[in-house]
Amino acid sequence: MPEKDISGIYLDHNATTPVASEALEAMMPYLKEEFGNPSSGYSLGVRAHDGVEAARNEVASLLGCRPGEIVFTSGGTESNNMVLKGMINFRATERFHVITTSVEHPAILNPALFLEELGARVSILPVDRTGRVDPDDVGRAISSDTTLISVMLANNETGTLQPVKEISDIARAHNIPLHTDAAQAVGKIRVDVEELGVDFLTVAGHKLYGPKGVGVLFIREGMGLAPLIHGAGQESGRRAGTENVILAVGLGAACRVAMERLDADFQEIEEMRNHLQELLFEGLGDLVLNGHPDERLPNTLNISVPGIQGGRMLEGLPGIIASTGAACHDRTVSLSHVLSAMGVPPEVGMGALRLTLGRTNSTGQIEEAAQQIISRVRRLRDGQ
Repeated sequence: MPEKDISGIYLDHNATTPVASEALEAMMPYLKEEFGNPSSGYSLGVRAHDGVEAARNEVASLLGCRPGEIVFTSGGTESNNMVLKGMINFRATERFHVITTSVEHPAILNPALFLEELGARVSILPVDRTGRVDPDDVGRAISSDTTLISVMLANNETGTLQPVKEISDIARAHNIPLHTDAAQAVGKIRVDVEELGVDFLTVAGHKLYGPKGVGVLFIREGMGLAPLIHGAGQESGRRAGTENVILAVGLGAACRVAMERLDADFQEIEEMRNHLQELLFEGLGDLVLNGHPDERLPNTLNISVPGIQGGRMLEGLPGIIASTGAACHDRTVSLSHVLSAMGVPPEVGMGALRLTLGRTNSTGQIEEAAQQIISRVRRLRDGQ
């Protein structure tokens, strides 16, 4: 478990998480004496290979799949690109059609738009006020040339959960592969590829107390996918390049811990999140909840204070580490594409705060954070 020595109250766990002590401990031998190349046949290389395979088993156990269906990547962005670009024949892009949603992470939307520029057809479906796509809209968007459906499992800004299982039933009825970007969901809620019925699933290590720079793509057995990176044929020919043993082992350990702690973490963190929400809404009666009130991640609270920019609120709260939207593009002062797609008015959306909890938090921190936010908003309203 991470040490609770972070300076300030850290409420940005959807941006990244501290590395679990178990992951750090697992990685250390591979930073020192166990430095072998996992493709080498001598004992040093064999031990490195065994470390990667043990990690592959740990990831597979968390996702409910076979170890051979796990491919290690450099992170969620690569995994997403690997799916979208791997399903397309670049010599005949006009024959391909991709369906996705308007609230996806840029690691989905931007590759999709890249494919559209090359001639593929892309359908970006709308969402409702809570940020959920209608499965019937997915069904209506399907055509004879639909190649892939990609719908995220949990939104990084609002925590809203998408009806992926219902969409998978539609996709299977039409024999269309389904991908879900589960970067924000894995480790926070139960994610089982068989229950979801997906063919591809993305994991980002640093979202579940693993190291940065490593991720996973689940590829269902039998699914064809052209490699994004060509080379010597590692990862069963699906992702070339010498395996990053250190990071793979760290991610494997983080997945093992996540599986052990999942139920307890879910309950504890959801209770703290609900407590924070109750305190803020009691202290500031005109707040707006962004996202689905029930179908959302247990750790995520996205609220708006109408008429006050989220950035201004955080400027006066140096002891609170949080976000006004998605951390990947938090430096720009504009309404997030997610809130815009949900139909949130600019005067409301610009006042958004994304408060995301994790293992580093305590009830005392949550109560202190609520008090500070309430005091800051009241001062701003008084012109101070």
